[in-house]
Amino acid sequence: MINMDETKIFELLDLVRQTGKLKKGVNEATKAIERGLAKLVVAAKDVDPPELIMHLKPLCEEKKISYSEVSSKKELGRMIGINVGCAAIAVIDFGQASDNAKKLLSE
Repeated sequence: MINMDETKIFELLDLVRQTGKLKKGVNEATKAIERGLAKLVVAAKDVDPPELIMHLKPLCEEKKISYSEVSSKKELGRMIGINVGCAAIAVIDFGQASDNAKKLLSE
């Protein structure tokens, strides 16, 4: 798991939303991880019940995919351009955020 500053994660996701490719929701994120397409997975800590996302972190560790958490699913949804909460997302393509992503993921 990567301990990134939440603000930096949201800045990265905002740029990815505009220029890259995201998979939204737990099911889509899970599929992207299993297929080896995900480069970064972000999950919300306030998911209830937590069992909905508890498989994501071990799956990411197994596939050697970066994983991070943010505090709010509502905020995660807002940052990726939807008006509802989102439990998890997977970044497939960083788009113009590639350089930012490399820097953040190496920290």
